[in-house]
Formats: sequence, C-alpha cells, structure tokens
Amino acid sequence: MRIIVPIKQVPETNAVRMDSKTGTMIRDGVEAIINPLDLYAIEIAIQLRQEHGGEVIAVSMGPAKAIAALREAIAMGCDSAVLLSDKAFAGADTWATSYVLAKAIEHMGDYDLIICGERATDGDTGQVGPGIASFLDLPVASYIGKVEQVSNKTCRLHRLVEDGHEVLDVELPAVLTMVKEVADPRLPTLRGKQRAKKVDIPVWTANDIDADADKLGLAGSPTRVVKIFRPQVARQCEKIVAMDESDIEQAVDKLVMFLQRKELI
Repeated sequence: MRIIVPIKQVPETNAVRMDSKTGTMIRDGVEAIINPLDLYAIEIAIQLRQEHGGEVIAVSMGPAKAIAALREAIAMGCDSAVLLSDKAFAGADTWATSYVLAKAIEHMGDYDLIICGERATDGDTGQVGPGIASFLDLPVASYIGKVEQVSNKTCRLHRLVEDGHEVLDVELPAVLTMVKEVADPRLPTLRGKQRAKKVDIPVWTANDIDADADKLGLAGSPTRVVKIFRPQVARQCEKIVAMDESDIEQAVDKLVMFLQRKELI
C-alpha cells in the first residue's frame, strides 16, 4: 500500500502575523511547527502501513525551512518525503495550493490513499484535501474518525457528522481527511530522529512537476484577502470604590440592583 500524506508547516498559534497589504501570512522570523491536525493523518497512515505493508510518503509545499517539518514526519515513522519549494508558489490560496500538491502527487506515480489532516490551524478552511481530490478526480471522504477496514479496492470508514457518524465504503484510490478522534499521534523516536537526519529529501520546483505557471502563487489564486483588521472590544463598566463600611453597603446594593436589572437574580 502506497500512502501519501500532505502536511503543512504552520506558525505557532501565538506567533501568527499578517501582511495587511498583501493579505498573506508573514512567515519570516516566526517559529514554525507541523500543523497539529496533520499529525493524526501521519499516525493513521503509519498504522495502515504497519498492517498492510508498503510505504508512507510525506509531502509539503513551503519555503526551504519547511524541510524541518518533513524530517519530523520521517522521525515519526514516514518512509520518505518531498518538499515543494519555488518562489512561484508564494502567496497561494487553497485552490493554488491544492493544484501544486495534486501535480506533485501525479508526478510521484501510483498510490492507494492520500491522507490529510482535517484543516490547517493557520488558514482553518479544510479545503486543501477536497481540492486535491478535485484536481485528481478522486473520491473524497472528509472528517474521518475511524478507518475500519482497508482492502485492495475499497476502505470502510466512519465519518463524523453532527448527530453521530456515517459508515462509508469508498473505492481506492481516494483522498481522506482525518479528525482528532482517529488516533493518538506517536512521538518521534530517537532512532527515528537519527534516521530523519540522514534521509535525503528532494526539493521539487514548478518545472519538476510540470505545473502551469498561470495557476501558481498569488497571481494564480482566484481568492483574495481584501481587508485585515483587529476587532475592537469595547466594554463599558462602572467602578465602585469602597473605602469604608458604608461604601461597601452601597456597593452591595448597587450590585444587587444591577443583577436584578439583568434578570440574573
């Protein structure tokens, strides 16, 4: 079984900054990690390989430093990895990102499953997995909480919905997106980290995957962030300073009246 896991390197949640002019995320000088929700996709892919044999390949689109995320994926148990890095990819929205990943997966050749995280914590759209499926003309099953059975031709899945779960039989090859309930991600092992340091990770450009230049990066992205602003939280409050017992009594009376007006007591 050949499984491909697209992952993303994202900024730490408290380090997210946006460029107000371009509407894109500022990544330079920001500490980055593997998108936490992609760890579940890596884990289930490794479990399937352990059960059925084959290989797991991690792939990521990003700047040169994204290779650190791929090495971490290898340390967890992925067999190999590919980095997609080209200035032409910069500023891509989810459509352009899905296109590049799909072209790279086509370039890799045969595969049985493409397993993605539910969404990325920096964009929070959940669109890239289904986007890859669209470009590759594959069936897609999203919000998977359990992989029950996998054969050469189909896989049986439990898909989380609002009031429970659906049981689906999906033909292979297919694209799946995983939720946190699917597994508990393993930690990288010392042996895995040692192997990850030695693995040669190829870097592919737009030319390597035969991508259409008109569909890449900011220029090839059909969506735009038109405005960025920080919401202003305005609160009006009344402060009562109690300096002695009489002030305390007045403060308590005012508090009780306030709570009564709000129908809280």
